[in-house]
Amino acid sequence: MNARPASVTGISVRKVRRSVGIATVLLFSAGLLCGCGNKSTSAGGPPPPMPVTVVKIQPTDVSLTGEWVGTLDGYVNAQIQPQANGYLIKQNYKEGAQVSKGQILFEIDPRPFQAALDQAKGQLAQARGQVQQAQAQLQLAVINVNRDTPLAEARAIAQSQLDNETQQKAQSEAAVESARASVAAAEAAVANAELNLGFTHVRSLITGIAGQATVQVGNLVNTQSVLTSVSQLDPIKAYFSISDSEYLALTQHAKHKGGDLLENASAIPLTLTLSNGENFPKKGRIAFVDRQMNSQTGAIRIAAAFPNPGNLLRPGQFGRVKAETEVRHNALLIPQVAVQEFQGMQQIYVAGPDGKAHVETVTLGPQIGTNWVVNSGVSAGALVIVDNLQKLRDGASINAHEQSTVADASAGTTSSTTTSAAGR
Repeated sequence: MNARPASVTGISVRKVRRSVGIATVLLFSAGLLCGCGNKSTSAGGPPPPMPVTVVKIQPTDVSLTGEWVGTLDGYVNAQIQPQANGYLIKQNYKEGAQVSKGQILFEIDPRPFQAALDQAKGQLAQARGQVQQAQAQLQLAVINVNRDTPLAEARAIAQSQLDNETQQKAQSEAAVESARASVAAAEAAVANAELNLGFTHVRSLITGIAGQATVQVGNLVNTQSVLTSVSQLDPIKAYFSISDSEYLALTQHAKHKGGDLLENASAIPLTLTLSNGENFPKKGRIAFVDRQMNSQTGAIRIAAAFPNPGNLLRPGQFGRVKAETEVRHNALLIPQVAVQEFQGMQQIYVAGPDGKAHVETVTLGPQIGTNWVVNSGVSAGALVIVDNLQKLRDGASINAHEQSTVADASAGTTSSTTTSAAGR
């Protein structure tokens, strides 16, 4: 009586199986939903700290240098002009070659000057003949006076005759002096004619490099004509201008080394950088300081002298003149790559003790190689961030790795090795 029909039992088993399948699907779906929910929660969390490299700022002594654009010029520049008028008949030098002091560069037609010299010599000979004639007349007058003086005292001749002879003697003496003066004038004329004849040989007044001739053989030249120029190139001058503050700093630096800019010029060696970027191997010195500042530019002109063996440097070239102007003690250097400009201000990122990046506004001084001298805004021991700057924001979490730097202030270079800041 308790037994159920077989059909009823089969239907119940099928219902149970269906319920179990539905429950399994619901549990699997719930698991997927939970997994998706956990993933969304993970994506919304804080990002990991950004890895950055920092440099610890340490005080050091640095040498500050000034750099100015200089123009090269000959130590002495001489314009070669003739002192005689005439036709140019010969050029005796090679353009651009080394010439010596006193070397004949040009020759002017000497014939008119030779004729003037011959004429002056003839006049000199004539004047000397007049001297001899006047001396003969003087001797005759002296004889007459000596002979007639005792006769006049003895009243053997009239006194008037002796007086005439005495007067004749005085006139003869005056004629001799006049003739001698004529000889002196003639000798001066001869000397002047010889000088003018010598001027037909146009000579170099200095030893140096002779430039291109500005006239050709056959041209008529005069004392206003410039035939060529000769420049002394060893040593050579470099002219440059510095500001008032730079001049004062340079003067104070020279005093600290025991002299001034001129008396102890070797205490401030100068370096010349050529247009190709190479440094000239010879050091220079200050040779000239102008007497006053330029009121319009606020700068003063200075000339430096550089040894120039082989005449490598030439007038008209440009270069950069460098000099040590100051030694700054306990200066703080920061890498140039760490500095960013924002609205006219220079800013850097500093790694704080809280593990975050902080923005600091700094005031920069002169540049030393790849570093800047910082005047204010950061203190010794600060950790300055030098990479990933575009990705940083103020207050961002960072993972800092310190880069220890050794700045060679004199050479303006920085050598570095990277070490991890973890575990310090």
